Amino acid sequence: MTGFQFGAATGVGSMPGGDAREAAKTVTGTFEDFPFLAELPARGPGADMIGRTAGMLVELYARVEPSGWRIGDRPGRDTKRARSWLGEDLDALEEFTQGYEGPLKVQAVGPWTLAAALELRNGESALSDAGACRDLAGSLAEGLRLHLAEVRRRVPGAQVVLQLDEPSLTAVLRGQVRSASGYRTHRAVDRQIAESALRDVLGVHSDGPTVVHSCAPDVPFALLRRAGVAAVSFDFALLTERDDDTIGEAVEGGTRLFAGVVPGTETALSDPAGSVMGVRTLWRRLGLQPGLLAEAVTITPSCGLAGASPDYARRALAHCVRAARSLADNPE
Repeated sequence: MTGFQFGAATGVGSMPGGDAREAAKTVTGTFEDFPFLAELPARGPGADMIGRTAGMLVELYARVEPSGWRIGDRPGRDTKRARSWLGEDLDALEEFTQGYEGPLKVQAVGPWTLAAALELRNGESALSDAGACRDLAGSLAEGLRLHLAEVRRRVPGAQVVLQLDEPSLTAVLRGQVRSASGYRTHRAVDRQIAESALRDVLGVHSDGPTVVHSCAPDVPFALLRRAGVAAVSFDFALLTERDDDTIGEAVEGGTRLFAGVVPGTETALSDPAGSVMGVRTLWRRLGLQPGLLAEAVTITPSCGLAGASPDYARRALAHCVRAARSLADNPE
């Protein structure tokens, strides 16, 4: 989105532990100019990424079965629990963003990863039924509309950024999502259909910027740009030189890169300048102006931090801020 000022660093979404106030305090204290609504999947079903988003759906409900989340007829305890935890997270965010003005990121699972994960009544993935996919995308769009309105009400000074998590999108496009039996895969979804559904869901936030995140290999940058995203969030370590052309086109076309350069699991963190060395190398390889770096890149962890220790998560987020500062201070 032209003219929108993204922050230099932010998180992906998930955090360790189950204390919403502690997570909100950490996130808002670390990212003073680009906080995000933390997700805490360690609390159990309904706090996980699929359950959390399933709880946002309108006129569609899901419950936990031994095989995973399954679409049902009415809201049950799993839906109520998901909505309760989301409310708890919003309460905590509201508490720690009093008077805040600036970008604020919220996350939800995108329509194709959701379709690949949610089961129909027959136990098969919703991905197996084109009509179910359309209904799911429509329900998600309406649920997100309500969710975004609630975030704006609670943090009126925020410029809300909507992030859709689509780690399964590449597998959906390639026909690599396995059936319930595991003996076959679901047919690949036509790229135009995938793009259209994403555009419709992203369109609920037409007055603000949108991001699609995937920490899987081979993120379809061109498709996401056509769908209207303002930014693409990805694991920088998974890029290869064959991605150079699409990355270069994205940057030159005004798409921001959310570069996941800080490991999401326990590891020794290098100095901040070392963490962004690969970004500088990519920039030189593409022949892009070094001065564009800070304008075009937001630094993040490579993926969510739910699997990390609370101590490492705090250090990783702080490291993102220092790495972004290094990138801005020394673009060469």
